[in-house]
Amino acid sequence: SAPAAGAAGALPLTIVNDTGSFGNADVHVYIVGNVDGRQVRVTPEGTVAPVSLSDNGADGYTDYAIGLAGSGETRLNLPHLSGRIYVSLGEKLKFKVVADGAGNAALQYPAGWVESDPNYAVLHDCAEFTHNAAGMFCNTTMVDMFSVPLAIRLTGAGDRTTGTVRPGGRAAVFEAVRKVEEFAPLVVDDTRVIAPGHGLDAGLFPKDYLAPYIDEVWSTYTGRDLRITTNAGTFTGRVRGDRLTFDGPAQVSFAKPSTRDVLFCDGNLAAPNDGTTGPVAAVLGAGFNRSTLVSSAEQPTTAPATFYGTALTNHYAKAVHAATEDGRAYGFAFDDVADFASYIQDTAPTGIRLTLGAF
Repeated sequence: SAPAAGAAGALPLTIVNDTGSFGNADVHVYIVGNVDGRQVRVTPEGTVAPVSLSDNGADGYTDYAIGLAGSGETRLNLPHLSGRIYVSLGEKLKFKVVADGAGNAALQYPAGWVESDPNYAVLHDCAEFTHNAAGMFCNTTMVDMFSVPLAIRLTGAGDRTTGTVRPGGRAAVFEAVRKVEEFAPLVVDDTRVIAPGHGLDAGLFPKDYLAPYIDEVWSTYTGRDLRITTNAGTFTGRVRGDRLTFDGPAQVSFAKPSTRDVLFCDGNLAAPNDGTTGPVAAVLGAGFNRSTLVSSAEQPTTAPATFYGTALTNHYAKAVHAATEDGRAYGFAFDDVADFASYIQDTAPTGIRLTLGAF
């Protein structure tokens, strides 16, 4: 059947409210993102509208909320864009349109990990997607925080689901993070758990938490080789001087990362899109977060039972992976290494379902 009129490539999007705690009238959906470099939002009718400063109301914020049907499932249309689907429960989200450095209208997204953010008290979460002529590419994300259990099901050439949080899984994440002394301050009441990198920036998480493990990796590979296999080939590395330097398809080299570099997969572990340094950095970042680098000199490792096995590890990522039915989650930026991220794609999509899971 022909796609619904209105926008390029409209893909049926079904929103399912299985929270059990909030009625449909208390669930608000926002679809925001980019088209050809312009910041846009999707209207309730499924069309793309550029964001505009004039969208800000008397309170200084936009109201881009899309309401759910009175009961049951809600059917929307998702046009071509790259962006996020936000959901908020109870209160609406406050998105503000501002002028960027070039004078163009830009949307300030919620930052639930920032205490001064206007959305800090609002229960909300999001999924990420790119929808274009090549297909639909989407994931649930916990890279910044975990709050609302979200599952996505993508049908078309295939039929795949990811992100489903097992019964009791949300509470289990909060409990697991609370149990580890250094991580406990990342739990914000019953609203959300913020990722440790953001916690570090907010002064809630120790800046040197992973330093002993990072030092152990450096000392381990001063005396032996670390082998990293990527699509570009295998790289063999060793610490020479104070840098971990790899030979292989190209020479790539890394200064010792900080705890922040590991948690954000940035800084000394930044991954440029160069086909060599980038892929090696991603595998290193995954190995540090999963704390598998000392135990295995062949990376990446692919047995999840061996992940997060040390006392010093990313206990936040460990908790969100333990909570999902398929074991996949986006607990840190390089969680897609060895395919452990809650990411699915379809090159001939016919529908997507976003389900808000039970609390």
